[in-house]
Amino acid sequence: MSDTEGSFDDASCLSPQSPGSTSPTRKQNKETTITTDKKDPQGNTSVSGFEVLLQKQLKGKQMQKEMAEFIRESTLGEAWAQLKKSLADEAEVHLKFSSKLQSEVEKPLLTFRDNFKKDMKKFDHHITDLRKQLASRYAAVEKARKALADRQKDLEIKTQQLEIKLSNKTEEDIKKARRKSTQAGDDLMRCVDLYNQCQSKWFEEMVTSSLELERLEVERVEMIRQHLCQYTTLRHETDMFNQSTVEPVDQLLQNVDPAKDRELWVNEHKTGEIRPVDMEI
Repeated sequence: MSDTEGSFDDASCLSPQSPGSTSPTRKQNKETTITTDKKDPQGNTSVSGFEVLLQKQLKGKQMQKEMAEFIRESTLGEAWAQLKKSLADEAEVHLKFSSKLQSEVEKPLLTFRDNFKKDMKKFDHHITDLRKQLASRYAAVEKARKALADRQKDLEIKTQQLEIKLSNKTEEDIKKARRKSTQAGDDLMRCVDLYNQCQSKWFEEMVTSSLELERLEVERVEMIRQHLCQYTTLRHETDMFNQSTVEPVDQLLQNVDPAKDRELWVNEHKTGEIRPVDMEI
Protein backbone atom coordinates (compact mmCIF):
# COMPACT_ATOMS: atom_id res chain seq x y z
CA MET A 1 0.00 0.00 0.00
CA SER A 2 2.85 2.31 0.81
CA ASP A 3 4.31 1.68 -2.62
CA THR A 4 1.05 2.60 -4.20
CA GLU A 5 0.70 5.74 -2.17
CA GLY A 6 4.24 6.67 -2.92
CA SER A 7 3.60 6.33 -6.61
CA PHE A 8 0.62 8.63 -6.36
CA ASP A 9 2.72 11.17 -4.47
CA ASP A 10 5.22 11.23 -7.31
CA ALA A 11 4.90 14.46 -9.30
CA SER A 12 5.37 12.64 -12.54
CA CYS A 13 2.05 10.90 -12.02
CA LEU A 14 0.16 14.16 -12.01
CA SER A 15 1.90 15.70 -14.99
CA PRO A 16 -0.13 15.56 -18.22
CA GLN A 17 1.06 13.11 -20.81
CA SER A 18 0.38 13.02 -24.50
CA PRO A 19 -1.50 10.02 -25.99
CA GLY A 20 1.63 8.87 -27.75
CA SER A 21 3.96 9.19 -24.75
CA THR A 22 5.14 6.16 -22.80
CA SER A 23 5.34 5.84 -19.08
CA PRO A 24 8.86 5.51 -17.60
CA THR A 25 8.18 1.96 -16.45
CA ARG A 26 6.76 0.83 -19.79
CA LYS A 27 9.52 2.66 -21.69
CA GLN A 28 12.15 0.98 -19.56
CA ASN A 29 10.63 -2.46 -20.26
CA LYS A 30 10.58 -1.74 -24.00
CA GLU A 31 14.18 -0.65 -23.98
CA THR A 32 15.11 -3.79 -22.04
CA THR A 33 13.34 -5.96 -24.62
CA ILE A 34 15.00 -4.26 -27.56
CA THR A 35 18.36 -4.31 -25.85
CA THR A 36 18.03 -7.99 -25.06
CA ASP A 37 17.09 -8.72 -28.67
CA LYS A 38 20.01 -6.73 -29.97
CA LYS A 39 22.67 -8.48 -27.90
CA ASP A 40 24.88 -11.09 -29.46
CA PRO A 41 26.24 -14.11 -27.49
CA GLN A 42 29.21 -12.04 -26.32
CA GLY A 43 26.90 -9.39 -24.91
CA ASN A 44 27.77 -6.76 -27.50
CA THR A 45 24.94 -4.48 -28.57
CA SER A 46 24.15 -4.97 -32.26
CA VAL A 47 21.28 -5.35 -34.71
CA SER A 48 20.37 -8.97 -35.43
CA GLY A 49 19.57 -10.40 -38.86
CA PHE A 50 16.08 -11.25 -37.59
CA GLU A 51 15.46 -7.61 -36.79
CA VAL A 52 16.58 -6.60 -40.28
CA LEU A 53 14.29 -9.14 -41.95
CA LEU A 54 11.42 -8.17 -39.67
CA GLN A 55 11.74 -4.52 -40.58
CA LYS A 56 11.94 -5.42 -44.25
CA GLN A 57 8.73 -7.40 -44.01
CA LEU A 58 6.97 -4.58 -42.21
CA LYS A 59 8.02 -2.18 -44.92
CA GLY A 60 6.32 -3.97 -47.80
CA LYS A 61 6.44 -1.06 -50.19
CA GLN A 62 10.12 -0.52 -49.59
CA MET A 63 10.74 -4.23 -50.02
CA GLN A 64 8.97 -4.23 -53.36
CA LYS A 65 11.09 -1.31 -54.47
CA GLU A 66 14.27 -3.07 -53.43
CA MET A 67 13.20 -6.29 -55.12
CA ALA A 68 12.43 -4.35 -58.28
CA GLU A 69 15.90 -2.86 -58.10
CA PHE A 70 17.23 -6.34 -57.43
CA ILE A 71 15.66 -7.56 -60.70
CA ARG A 72 17.40 -4.74 -62.53
CA GLU A 73 20.77 -5.56 -61.05
CA SER A 74 23.39 -8.27 -61.36
CA THR A 75 23.18 -10.97 -64.02
CA LEU A 76 19.39 -10.83 -64.25
CA GLY A 77 19.52 -7.06 -64.55
CA GLU A 78 21.68 -7.28 -67.67
CA ALA A 79 19.16 -9.60 -69.32
CA TRP A 80 16.30 -7.37 -68.19
CA ALA A 81 17.92 -4.26 -69.66
CA GLN A 82 18.67 -6.04 -72.91
CA LEU A 83 15.10 -7.34 -73.08
CA LYS A 84 13.67 -3.84 -72.71
CA LYS A 85 16.05 -2.56 -75.39
CA SER A 86 15.14 -5.43 -77.72
CA LEU A 87 11.43 -4.82 -77.24
CA ALA A 88 11.87 -1.12 -78.01
CA ASP A 89 13.90 -1.96 -81.13
CA GLU A 90 11.30 -4.50 -82.26
CA ALA A 91 8.51 -1.97 -81.77
CA GLU A 92 10.39 0.56 -83.89
CA VAL A 93 11.04 -2.03 -86.59
CA HIS A 94 7.37 -3.04 -86.67
CA LEU A 95 6.39 0.60 -87.11
CA LYS A 96 8.83 0.93 -90.01
CA PHE A 97 7.54 -2.36 -91.44
CA SER A 98 3.97 -1.07 -91.26
CA SER A 99 4.94 2.20 -92.95
CA LYS A 100 6.87 0.45 -95.73
CA LEU A 101 4.08 -2.08 -96.20
CA GLN A 102 1.64 0.75 -96.74
CA SER A 103 3.86 2.83 -99.04
CA GLU A 104 5.59 0.04 -101.01
CA VAL A 105 2.86 -2.61 -101.22
CA GLU A 106 -0.63 -1.45 -100.37
CA LYS A 107 -0.62 2.01 -101.97
CA PRO A 108 0.90 0.90 -105.35
CA LEU A 109 -1.54 -2.01 -105.57
CA LEU A 110 -4.53 0.25 -104.88
CA THR A 111 -3.31 2.75 -107.48
CA PHE A 112 -2.81 -0.02 -110.03
CA ARG A 113 -6.26 -1.39 -109.26
CA ASP A 114 -7.89 1.99 -109.91
CA ASN A 115 -5.98 2.46 -113.19
CA PHE A 116 -6.79 -1.10 -114.24
CA LYS A 117 -10.49 -0.46 -113.65
CA LYS A 118 -10.31 2.68 -115.82
CA ASP A 119 -8.59 0.77 -118.65
CA MET A 120 -11.14 -2.05 -118.47
CA LYS A 121 -14.00 0.45 -118.48
CA LYS A 122 -12.52 2.17 -121.55
CA PHE A 123 -12.20 -1.14 -123.41
CA ASP A 124 -15.70 -2.13 -122.41
CA HIS A 125 -17.15 1.12 -123.80
CA HIS A 126 -15.13 0.74 -127.00
CA ILE A 127 -16.29 -2.84 -127.60
CA THR A 128 -19.87 -1.89 -126.77
CA ASP A 129 -19.78 0.92 -129.35
CA LEU A 130 -18.43 -1.44 -132.01
CA ARG A 131 -21.11 -4.00 -131.15
CA LYS A 132 -23.83 -1.33 -131.45
CA GLN A 133 -22.44 -0.17 -134.81
CA LEU A 134 -22.39 -3.73 -136.13
CA ALA A 135 -25.95 -4.35 -134.93
CA SER A 136 -27.06 -1.07 -136.52
CA ARG A 137 -25.45 -1.97 -139.85
CA TYR A 138 -27.07 -5.41 -139.78
CA ALA A 139 -30.49 -3.84 -139.08
CA ALA A 140 -29.91 -1.44 -142.02
CA VAL A 141 -29.12 -4.40 -144.31
CA GLU A 142 -32.29 -6.18 -143.23
CA LYS A 143 -34.33 -3.05 -143.80
CA ALA A 144 -32.80 -2.50 -147.27
CA ARG A 145 -33.42 -6.17 -148.15
CA LYS A 146 -37.08 -5.84 -147.16
CA ALA A 147 -37.39 -2.60 -149.14
CA LEU A 148 -35.89 -4.27 -152.20
CA ALA A 149 -38.28 -7.18 -151.86
CA ASP A 150 -41.24 -4.77 -151.66
CA ARG A 151 -40.07 -2.84 -154.72
CA GLN A 152 -39.58 -6.00 -156.72
CA LYS A 153 -43.02 -7.24 -155.75
CA ASP A 154 -44.53 -3.89 -156.74
CA LEU A 155 -42.69 -4.05 -160.09
CA GLU A 156 -43.94 -7.56 -160.67
CA ILE A 157 -47.55 -6.54 -160.01
CA LYS A 158 -47.34 -3.57 -162.33
CA THR A 159 -45.77 -5.76 -165.02
CA GLN A 160 -48.70 -8.18 -164.77
CA GLN A 161 -51.13 -5.26 -165.05
CA LEU A 162 -49.37 -4.14 -168.21
CA GLU A 163 -49.92 -7.54 -169.81
CA ILE A 164 -53.61 -7.30 -169.08
CA LYS A 165 -54.20 -3.75 -170.22
CA LEU A 166 -51.75 -1.65 -172.12
CA SER A 167 -51.81 2.05 -171.23
CA ASN A 168 -49.43 4.93 -170.97
CA LYS A 169 -50.10 5.22 -167.25
CA THR A 170 -49.22 1.60 -166.63
CA GLU A 171 -45.96 1.95 -168.55
CA GLU A 172 -45.09 5.04 -166.52
CA ASP A 173 -45.84 3.19 -163.28
CA ILE A 174 -43.61 0.33 -164.41
CA LYS A 175 -40.74 2.73 -165.09
CA LYS A 176 -41.14 4.30 -161.65
CA ALA A 177 -41.35 0.89 -160.00
CA ARG A 178 -38.24 -0.26 -161.90
CA ARG A 179 -36.32 2.87 -160.82
CA LYS A 180 -37.39 2.35 -157.18
CA SER A 181 -36.43 -1.32 -157.38
CA THR A 182 -33.03 -0.39 -158.80
CA GLN A 183 -32.60 2.25 -156.07
CA ALA A 184 -33.57 -0.28 -153.41
CA GLY A 185 -31.01 -2.70 -154.83
CA ASP A 186 -28.34 0.00 -154.74
CA ASP A 187 -29.31 0.84 -151.14
CA LEU A 188 -29.05 -2.83 -150.23
CA MET A 189 -25.60 -3.11 -151.79
CA ARG A 190 -24.49 0.04 -149.97
CA CYS A 191 -25.82 -1.26 -146.64
CA VAL A 192 -24.15 -4.63 -147.19
CA ASP A 193 -20.87 -2.90 -148.00
CA LEU A 194 -21.13 -0.78 -144.85
CA TYR A 195 -21.97 -3.87 -142.82
CA ASN A 196 -18.96 -5.73 -144.22
CA GLN A 197 -16.71 -2.79 -143.40
CA CYS A 198 -18.09 -2.62 -139.87
CA GLN A 199 -17.71 -6.36 -139.45
CA SER A 200 -14.13 -6.22 -140.71
CA LYS A 201 -13.41 -3.42 -138.25
CA TRP A 202 -15.08 -5.46 -135.53
CA PHE A 203 -12.81 -8.43 -136.14
CA GLU A 204 -9.72 -6.23 -136.25
CA GLU A 205 -10.70 -4.48 -133.03
CA MET A 206 -11.47 -7.82 -131.39
CA VAL A 207 -8.00 -9.09 -132.17
CA THR A 208 -6.35 -5.84 -131.08
CA SER A 209 -8.46 -5.61 -127.94
CA SER A 210 -7.85 -9.25 -127.06
CA LEU A 211 -4.09 -8.74 -127.36
CA GLU A 212 -4.30 -5.58 -125.27
CA LEU A 213 -6.40 -7.30 -122.63
CA GLU A 214 -3.92 -10.15 -122.56
CA ARG A 215 -1.11 -7.66 -122.06
CA LEU A 216 -3.00 -5.96 -119.24
CA GLU A 217 -3.69 -9.29 -117.57
CA VAL A 218 -0.02 -10.27 -117.74
CA GLU A 219 0.90 -6.85 -116.35
CA ARG A 220 -1.66 -7.23 -113.57
CA VAL A 221 -0.37 -10.62 -112.47
CA GLU A 222 3.25 -9.45 -112.65
CA MET A 223 2.42 -6.31 -110.68
CA ILE A 224 0.77 -8.32 -107.92
CA ARG A 225 3.63 -10.83 -107.89
CA GLN A 226 6.28 -8.11 -107.55
CA HIS A 227 4.52 -6.38 -104.69
CA LEU A 228 3.80 -9.61 -102.86
CA CYS A 229 7.50 -10.41 -103.25
CA GLN A 230 8.24 -6.98 -101.80
CA TYR A 231 6.01 -7.89 -98.86
CA THR A 232 7.88 -11.15 -98.25
CA THR A 233 11.19 -9.29 -98.53
CA LEU A 234 10.10 -6.74 -95.93
CA ARG A 235 8.82 -9.55 -93.73
CA HIS A 236 12.09 -11.47 -93.96
CA GLU A 237 14.05 -8.34 -93.09
CA THR A 238 11.81 -7.72 -90.08
CA ASP A 239 12.04 -11.34 -88.93
CA MET A 240 15.82 -11.34 -89.29
CA PHE A 241 16.11 -8.15 -87.25
CA ASN A 242 13.78 -9.54 -84.59
CA GLN A 243 15.88 -12.68 -84.45
CA SER A 244 19.01 -10.58 -84.01
CA THR A 245 17.39 -8.77 -81.06
CA VAL A 246 16.35 -12.05 -79.42
CA GLU A 247 19.77 -13.68 -79.60
CA PRO A 248 21.56 -11.35 -77.13
CA VAL A 249 18.62 -11.62 -74.73
CA ASP A 250 18.77 -15.39 -74.94
CA GLN A 251 22.52 -15.38 -74.31
CA LEU A 252 22.17 -13.14 -71.26
CA LEU A 253 19.32 -15.27 -69.92
CA GLN A 254 21.53 -18.32 -70.26
CA ASN A 255 24.13 -16.51 -68.15
CA VAL A 256 21.72 -15.62 -65.36
CA ASP A 257 22.97 -17.11 -62.06
CA PRO A 258 20.30 -16.97 -59.31
CA ALA A 259 22.74 -18.19 -56.65
CA LYS A 260 25.25 -15.50 -57.51
CA ASP A 261 22.59 -12.77 -57.53
CA ARG A 262 21.30 -13.95 -54.15
CA GLU A 263 24.81 -13.97 -52.72
CA LEU A 264 25.38 -10.42 -53.94
CA TRP A 265 22.12 -9.26 -52.40
CA VAL A 266 22.87 -10.96 -49.08
CA ASN A 267 26.37 -9.47 -48.95
CA GLU A 268 25.05 -6.03 -49.82
CA HIS A 269 22.40 -6.03 -47.10
CA LYS A 270 24.60 -7.84 -44.49
CA THR A 271 21.82 -10.26 -43.69
CA GLY A 272 24.14 -13.17 -43.03
CA GLU A 273 26.69 -11.56 -40.68
CA ILE A 274 24.73 -11.48 -37.41
CA ARG A 275 22.60 -14.41 -36.31
CA PRO A 276 19.42 -13.91 -34.22
CA VAL A 277 19.83 -14.69 -30.50
CA ASP A 278 17.43 -16.03 -27.93
CA MET A 279 15.62 -13.48 -25.86
CA GLU A 280 16.49 -13.46 -22.15
CA ILE A 281 13.96 -12.26 -19.61
